[in-house]
Amino acid sequence: MASEKIETENTKEKEKKNLIIILGSITGVIIIVFMIIIYGRYRLTEKQNAIIESQKFILENKNEIIEGKQREIIDSINYAKRIQYTLLAHNEFLQENLREYFVYFEPKDIVSGDFYWATKIDNLFYLAVCDSTGHGVPGAIMSILNISCLENAIKEGNTEPAEILNHTRKNIIDRLKKDGSKEGGKDGMDASLICFDFKSNKLTYAAANNPVWIVRGKELLEFAPDKMPVGKHDKDATPFSQHQIDLQKGDVVYTLTDGMPDQFGGPKGKKFMYKQLKELLVSIASMPMNEQKEKLQSSLNNWKGDLEQVDDVCIIGVRI
Repeated sequence: MASEKIETENTKEKEKKNLIIILGSITGVIIIVFMIIIYGRYRLTEKQNAIIESQKFILENKNEIIEGKQREIIDSINYAKRIQYTLLAHNEFLQENLREYFVYFEPKDIVSGDFYWATKIDNLFYLAVCDSTGHGVPGAIMSILNISCLENAIKEGNTEPAEILNHTRKNIIDRLKKDGSKEGGKDGMDASLICFDFKSNKLTYAAANNPVWIVRGKELLEFAPDKMPVGKHDKDATPFSQHQIDLQKGDVVYTLTDGMPDQFGGPKGKKFMYKQLKELLVSIASMPMNEQKEKLQSSLNNWKGDLEQVDDVCIIGVRI
């Protein structure tokens, strides 16, 4: 009996040891499998991180290239702005010939399709405020062409505002015939061209879509333009009309493009409109000219709020 008991205990001890060995082996296998999985995950993570770093490097490199190109473009446009501004009427020239005035010029982009230009012939002072087709770079290129055509019209001996616009239109149409389109380019500009004779206190003007306004006291006198542009149009064979106005001391003459009236904003996101601009000008006409400019600028900024500026803005006021 004793020997059987000892044998039974030995068998149990062997079974216990075998169980421990089996459990140890299984645990070892599990640990090895777990380590393999962890290592695999680690390798995968390393690969993913390497891919992410590579993509990040490529993206950063592309961003640097894009930013570099953007800087080059902006630098080029800023240089174009400098060139364009040399063609506009200089402040010194305006100060020499106008008693009191302001120029409110607010391009939508860095360069502008709107422009203002001036020249003097004998005792007559000519002032043009124009809105070329387009804005930004295309508008600016068009404005340079338009200024060139205005200057050529003067060089050809034209001194009457209507004659100048007629010849300018012909030059623009002739030049744009070569643009490669089937019918020839229909670009050009809206314009008001005013001739001041300060000795006789007379104003002579011709206008294409751009109005001329005079505030006299608390009244706004509106002088309508011809309803056609300076460029190719159904009416491009029709001469521009010319008008003469007797000025009075204290009159404020305004000439402008459609940028401010067309600006969206206000509580309902609507256009500023000509009516509101007329009322504003009547209310500020007695102010000093620099204050009028500031009032126009603040009124436009308050109106548009966070909305984008939709077009170039140009308004010039001259006090007689």
